[in-house]
Amino acid sequence: MGLYKKLATGLEEVDIIIAGGGTSGCIVAGRLAESNPDLSILVIESGPDNYDNPKCIYPGLYLQNLRLGSDTTILYKANKSEKLAGRECLVPSGGTLGGASSINLMMYTRAQRDDYDSWETPGWTTDKVWPYLKKLETYHGQGKPEYHGYNGPMQVTNGRFRSKRVEDEWLRAAGELGYPEIVDLQDLESNNGFSRWLRYITPEGKRSDTAHAYLHPLLRDGKHPNLHVLVESNVVRVTFDRNKQANGVEFTPNPRFQVLTGFTPPQPKQIIRARKLVVVSCGACGTPAVLERSGIGSKEVLDRAGVPLFHELPGVGHHYQDHNLMGYTYRTSLEPNETGDAIASGRLSAEDAIAKNHPHLGWNIMDLSSKLRLTEAEVDAMGPEFRAVWDRDFKDKPNRPFMLMAVSSGVLGDQTGFPPGQYVSVAPYTAYPYSRGHMHITGPDTTDPLDFDMGFFTDENDIDIKMQIWAYKKGRDILRRTGIYRGEYTLRHPQFPEGSAAVCSDEWHQSAEGYKVQDIEYTPEDDAAIEQYLRENVQTTWHSIGTAKMAPQDEMGVVDKDLNVYGVKGLKVVDMSIAPKNVAANTSNTAMMIGEKAADIIAKELGLAIKE
Repeated sequence: MGLYKKLATGLEEVDIIIAGGGTSGCIVAGRLAESNPDLSILVIESGPDNYDNPKCIYPGLYLQNLRLGSDTTILYKANKSEKLAGRECLVPSGGTLGGASSINLMMYTRAQRDDYDSWETPGWTTDKVWPYLKKLETYHGQGKPEYHGYNGPMQVTNGRFRSKRVEDEWLRAAGELGYPEIVDLQDLESNNGFSRWLRYITPEGKRSDTAHAYLHPLLRDGKHPNLHVLVESNVVRVTFDRNKQANGVEFTPNPRFQVLTGFTPPQPKQIIRARKLVVVSCGACGTPAVLERSGIGSKEVLDRAGVPLFHELPGVGHHYQDHNLMGYTYRTSLEPNETGDAIASGRLSAEDAIAKNHPHLGWNIMDLSSKLRLTEAEVDAMGPEFRAVWDRDFKDKPNRPFMLMAVSSGVLGDQTGFPPGQYVSVAPYTAYPYSRGHMHITGPDTTDPLDFDMGFFTDENDIDIKMQIWAYKKGRDILRRTGIYRGEYTLRHPQFPEGSAAVCSDEWHQSAEGYKVQDIEYTPEDDAAIEQYLRENVQTTWHSIGTAKMAPQDEMGVVDKDLNVYGVKGLKVVDMSIAPKNVAANTSNTAMMIGEKAADIIAKELGLAIKE
């Protein structure tokens, strides 16, 4: 098997190097190796192998990947932000083979038709990427068959468990407020409703990630001796010849996995050559650093970092985006078997769950989600600046949702200090945030800190804040109408002024028979309390994009329509950093589509035929 922690002796040159074994990179490697077993390919991944790792393969254990010190996750520390109450936020990214697809929440969410069309790039319109969206999946859900694929590597199912009472109660209450149940919100057309969400989970209840789906079968079938994967190694930079042709990659052992003694040289570096192509696929947080350490980027940034300029491309690291996420926790009348809180809280250990083959192991607790829009009255209530944005970007574009809102049958996050009970979390995340940030290096080595500005809530007129204020109220309105609602867990809600009608309570008072929920009237002081809570608590959705975007150079673009980095040869970028504009979806599906399309582009350039 060609998987190593140290490069195999004699392997000094290959045809293609894929720098980064994440969601997209595994697809490119697998498809190209499948198309021609004689093609020598090396994947270099900073994290460990994910094969049969319980944290990765059991959906119910996914929160273990997000603990501090996890060996499967990279935590990027952002700069302190005055807009976020002086916080230094952490953004998790895939730090194992398979990347984010090996550690994320497994939510099957496609973008909208308008999203890909808005990229305004030949070959990347919705009609052009449809074949790849179908090709990557084996779909087990409802909806029109023509919208989905049924023979792809990625499994899309219900998983092994659904919390039916949460689903039914929420959908009934949402319907009362004008949001219908939509059977298939992933047809790229449907909008403004809730849906029973599917997941990247196999019918047997295991995570479906791109390493297990595309790469591991080829590494183990004995038919692909030229496919090599090097794990636990950081990519330092891409090397070039005098003609600006990429001809190799410099890498170094990842210190997180080194046994450091007085005899261990610090960060030994090694170069392996590429005869045909180098593909950088380190994600929107990792790719700009590799490019900048290679001398590709803004001269100003590189001068500060002490890296010689090789080719000036100021768009590198620019245009960082992420969906803004909040999670609000509510008390419920649910039974212990109706939420995922037992495993998440430790009341049921991972070892016991595995030994008993507990059905919650095959469940990601994310049973519902949505794509939502506003009424005209709601738009007017948010002020003239918001009305101007709505009229420009949403009013005449009914395909574009304003907000996504997931419903989690359990606490979404750490449960330390929670009193016993069963909880539901409501998690709104902004479909198209207006804030922008950046990701740049500060020195030439992988150990040098990054200049990472998330940019959250820095947009003009606080449109992103106003979106989230609306979402808090809407999610609370819906849950209060359900039969399972038993109050708020106040530490996971805004602290409203004393005497406000919006004040949250940890106590539940049984209502009289026939009681009808009354809408809460929020005052400007209440809105200010929600805003303060947002600034103190808003988080990443782990949907980083845009730092090496596919656009013309004069629009701060980094790659062209065929994913070639401008100004050099033999170098492509294949990951979510290329997305020029955001998508109203969890980004994993888009990353998979990018991997499939990139493999097709590369194969055609090499004269190969990719399996249909």
